[in-house]
Amino acid sequence: MLAPGVRLSDDIATREGWDDVTDATVDATFMGTALEAAKRAGEHDDVPVGCVLVENGAIIAVGENRREVDRDPSAHAEIVALRAAASRRPSWRMDGVTAYVTLEPCVMCAGALLNARVARVVIGAMDEKAGAVGSRYNVLSDPRLLHEADVTYDVRADDSVRLLSEFFSPRRG
Repeated sequence: MLAPGVRLSDDIATREGWDDVTDATVDATFMGTALEAAKRAGEHDDVPVGCVLVENGAIIAVGENRREVDRDPSAHAEIVALRAAASRRPSWRMDGVTAYVTLEPCVMCAGALLNARVARVVIGAMDEKAGAVGSRYNVLSDPRLLHEADVTYDVRADDSVRLLSEFFSPRRG
């Protein structure tokens, strides 16, 4: 797992064509950090969803679902990560930031990512019931809205689905 502020090796970050975190190996690495955050959420009985915010190849914030432990209906992984990043930056704007999320964001989280001006969202598993970035709605690619974000789907999707299945299986028994 990479901690906030930790960069991938300089040879990856400085190779020709590096403008954003678009390489599949890099995406898988940062999604791995999001999966670790999701595991932490499950450990305190929250739905295992994690989010990592990355700027210029460095992690600037990590969030995990905390609704149960914080008794806060808005404490989704994306919101937790956005709040952490905004508190450390000179502005709430996340221009140039990529969000790695283990589960497709809901309407609230997609709206927050949109309003924060996140440049790109990388998604692990899709959420057919409540997803707002392709499954139910397309909040991040609606030209009627103020901002649009690039989206990459299915990065380590099997790992995300497995984590969610392991969490819900005993509860739905």
